[in-house]
Amino acid sequence: MLTKEQVLKIAHLARLKLTEAEVEKYQGQLSQILDYVAMLDEVDVSKVEPTAQVTGLTNSMRPDEAKVSFGQSVSIREAAATQKGYFKVKAVL
Repeated sequence: MLTKEQVLKIAHLARLKLTEAEVEKYQGQLSQILDYVAMLDEVDVSKVEPTAQVTGLTNSMRPDEAKVSFGQSVSIREAAATQKGYFKVKAVL
């Protein structure tokens, strides 16, 4: 079981202020969680292949190729507001 000091250290790292009742409550709850996770150490996974994901999906990405795009004049023509050849936007502060 976690000690009171361990719970307080975890609370400090999480920037939490706990009452004495909360410390006692979380002492039991966190201990139960850690006991459950410890059970996973007992499972034999020696014959299980490591996996990053299990859906079988793969990324489908197009090749990264340079190609002709819109010129400045076309982009500016479609803008809501312009000033001296640039997009004009409201100030962002």
